[in-house]
Amino acid sequence: MSLKAIAGKLFANIVVKKTQKEALSAIGLQQNCFNELVEKGKQTSFGKDHQFSQIKNYTDFKNLVPIADYEKLKPYMDRVCSGEENVVWPGKPVYLSKTSGTTSGTKYIPITKDSVQHHMTAARNALLHYVHYSGNKSFIDGKMIFLSGSPELTKTNGIHTGRLSGIVNHHIPNYLQKNKLPSYSTNCIEDWEEKLDAIVSETEKEDMRLISGIPPWVQMYFDKLSEKENKKIKDIFPNFSLFVHGGVNFEPYKEKLEQSIGKRIDSIETYPASEGFIAYQDQHPSKGLLLNANAGIFYEFIKVEDFHSENPERIMLKDVQVGVNYALIISTNAGLWAYNIGDTVEFISTNPYRLKVTGRIKHFISAFGEHVIGKEVDEAMIAAAKEFKASITEFTVAPQVNPNSGLPYHEWFIEFEETPMQLDDLASCIDKNMQEQNIYYKDLVIGNVLQPCKISAIEKNGFINYMKSKGKLGGQNKVPRLSNDRAIADELSKFAIQ
Repeated sequence: MSLKAIAGKLFANIVVKKTQKEALSAIGLQQNCFNELVEKGKQTSFGKDHQFSQIKNYTDFKNLVPIADYEKLKPYMDRVCSGEENVVWPGKPVYLSKTSGTTSGTKYIPITKDSVQHHMTAARNALLHYVHYSGNKSFIDGKMIFLSGSPELTKTNGIHTGRLSGIVNHHIPNYLQKNKLPSYSTNCIEDWEEKLDAIVSETEKEDMRLISGIPPWVQMYFDKLSEKENKKIKDIFPNFSLFVHGGVNFEPYKEKLEQSIGKRIDSIETYPASEGFIAYQDQHPSKGLLLNANAGIFYEFIKVEDFHSENPERIMLKDVQVGVNYALIISTNAGLWAYNIGDTVEFISTNPYRLKVTGRIKHFISAFGEHVIGKEVDEAMIAAAKEFKASITEFTVAPQVNPNSGLPYHEWFIEFEETPMQLDDLASCIDKNMQEQNIYYKDLVIGNVLQPCKISAIEKNGFINYMKSKGKLGGQNKVPRLSNDRAIADELSKFAIQ
């Protein structure tokens, strides 16, 4: 065992004690964060426009600062991008994180000197908690691969601009730089398939021990490796022991990834976003993610069922309840104020505050008032795949409102490792699980408003080819799990097995 691994174990013990103490003081830390944010915000154009000088408590904040998405904040963000100072946070941001928007096109999320350190600290803490609880520190001595966007940054009026994963590449600590792959030049390749080929060539003979990335793109990496070497991943990388993931629910992809690896593997789930590092898995084993309560982020929550009402109730962390689905609202030391991050979460405990990500507030199906959410389709898919021993590559769901015949239905587009013979039985199992989770959906099926769901099996690499056609192959891009229209469905239909 190296000195670095020994030092890592000792440092992990120190960090875990600190975060455990902070986790039990989350309410006080959130109040301190609120006070500090408001005080700093007074110096900004946003703060002056919203009378921050009049804010004495959370009630004042709610009255003066409305919930906003990127489109509502865009006039301020345009000023930030133009190089103006003191717009949403004192001074200028050190980075602009470039990410895809919905109605506004490309979004530019500010990352400040105050906020960037928390992205790195949370990622580090996730690894150190794993070391502490698992005892596995062997990965520290081997190579680590981070499948990410290009680290090449452009400048927007003097502000470094790029994808979050590329920005983070510039802050990986020196003690990990020698272990990190791929190389800078390989990481800068823009074309995903070309980049993946280069990563395979660069890593296939290395002692890879930790692999990090979004599950579907890691699966592509594994597929290319296995095809080239004609071996399972465990035989290519015998010391591979840890998979770090985030961005999507891991469970639907887990079985196929483990088949590719050839053995079960430890994993760490994280919840990073351009807007802030929200949570990470702090215990092993554990299904929940510890809320990052001391990271310059003030959290608010709105019940999903009330979110689209005229005046939805906003609550602080101290008022959340276990088992309730909330839209997540954040104010940050990067200058986001009462910002709807677009995600929905559910707390599984409040002492300490641990949560799971349940979906996207904009990704749902409610063509008939059923309001199906991401958590429900994920769990239905996981249960059915387990029962039928089906290996899932990718899937998405959309309503079919005007079928050629019969009642409307939910159409599940699923790419299988091997397409099962009994698709109708698998669809019935999925539908049964959906009805058990969603009473509105059940009533619509029983009431003959909807017929049970149907499966459209997608050809091998169909989802990859769809993403390629949209210029969104690789990196941090993800296929939406749910759509309330047919835009994605109609495109995917071109890749359906006839």
